[in-house]
Amino acid sequence: MADCPQPLCCRYGKPASGHVGAGFWGDYRHCDLPLWTAENLMKYIADNEEERIFDIVYYTGDLPPHNVWNQSRSDQLYATDTITNLLRKYFSNKIFYPALGNHEAAPCNLYPTPAIKSDNISWLYTSLADHWIQLGLPEDTRDSILRGAFYTTIVRPGLRLISLNMNYCASDNFWLYINSTDPLGQLQWLITWLQYAEDNDEKVHIIGHHPPRSCLGSFSWNFYRIINRYENTIAGQFYGHTHTDEIIVFYDQIEKRRPVSMAYLAPSLTPFSFKNPGYRVYLVDGEYENSTYWVLDHHTVIMNLTASNLLNRTTFVNEYSARDAYKMAYLFPTDWDNLIDRLMADIDGDMMGLVYKYYTKSYANGTACDHNCRMGLLCDFRTARSEDTSCLDFIPPQLLTVT
Repeated sequence: MADCPQPLCCRYGKPASGHVGAGFWGDYRHCDLPLWTAENLMKYIADNEEERIFDIVYYTGDLPPHNVWNQSRSDQLYATDTITNLLRKYFSNKIFYPALGNHEAAPCNLYPTPAIKSDNISWLYTSLADHWIQLGLPEDTRDSILRGAFYTTIVRPGLRLISLNMNYCASDNFWLYINSTDPLGQLQWLITWLQYAEDNDEKVHIIGHHPPRSCLGSFSWNFYRIINRYENTIAGQFYGHTHTDEIIVFYDQIEKRRPVSMAYLAPSLTPFSFKNPGYRVYLVDGEYENSTYWVLDHHTVIMNLTASNLLNRTTFVNEYSARDAYKMAYLFPTDWDNLIDRLMADIDGDMMGLVYKYYTKSYANGTACDHNCRMGLLCDFRTARSEDTSCLDFIPPQLLTVT
């Protein structure tokens, strides 16, 4: 049943008279992806993406479904175990580098800190440590996973990965209203490892679930300062949570128009809500000694839900590659900043319509996003901090007067 009075449908029951039921392979309405579709999608990746020779996998959390009112600890552990087993089944020769989502907790979003004596989250972190190490993390990551579900490890010679638990900054984690600055000491830990990477000529990728603009202000603005300080060390940031296809450009705090870092928000597998399932393959400069490990291009694949349900088989589409679609020479922060300027100059044009189409994973086209919608989207692309209005400084005055 895809029409229901709950925040998440397609969980039970038959459609009411006169209503269209959910598609077998998934539904655009307020529904998550069926398990059989997720498995089919994993099989497709395993069978078809070897030509791109993907070496490692970042995945940024939210394994349980969105029926948050009806979940227990055992439900969350079951979801983690089920997905881990599927990943091991189809990608036994790959190493997975996870980050923790907000939906893994029970209740959802609520991640108590060590200062909270009436509750703890060790039941989850103990399980995650075992599952993540089964997926390829080294044993020496266990201690920090048990402490707070964050860790660091070497991915390749010269490339360090730092996985952050962004639930300790998220506004929906009500435990943080006791202490929202750095309740787990995670930011200090991040600085320590970024300094180590700088001293040892390592490049760093950062992964997390919530993008930093979703964080409470004190954490978000301090995080922004850290990214600024280590702009020559951090080669890329990768987040999830929004279910949409987005970028975020970080700018220098002094030279406010100078871009310094890139964050990518990859599309989700879930169609919740009104999106096609999707995944992304990044091409990274990492073949030679002293590589930069910057993203050179990325390619996004979607599963067309309409076609899949009509044909009764999963139907995958090569949606776009960034450099071809947006006519970019490179994917450095300056290139993305220039793209946003181009889009702003022709905000009601076809290219901006294409950006919105990909933002929805080809569920909608550009006509569904009017002038103000497009302005808001471009502003989001330039906003890496919460409670920040500095994107207005980039907008030509004549565009601000349009209603």
